[in-house]
Amino acid sequence: MSKSIFYHAGCPVCISAEHDIVNLVGSSNVDIVHLGEDPSQIQAAEKHGVKSVPALLTPNGNVLHLNFGASIDDVKG
Repeated sequence: MSKSIFYHAGCPVCISAEHDIVNLVGSSNVDIVHLGEDPSQIQAAEKHGVKSVPALLTPNGNVLHLNFGASIDDVKG
């Protein structure tokens, strides 16, 4: 994996963190995955170790859980 993946659920905390991440690493270096709009990606996020959103999956596979917005179980509904 050469890019980071930023997972979020669309809440205000997540949107704010998304803007910060894009400003820090650049939009060409991160894929944005809105789990509320694309729930088919929840399983992939869980496989990578995402426990809550917003979360940043780094290119080397580390998951950085940021300012707690929602647990992955809450996102699943």
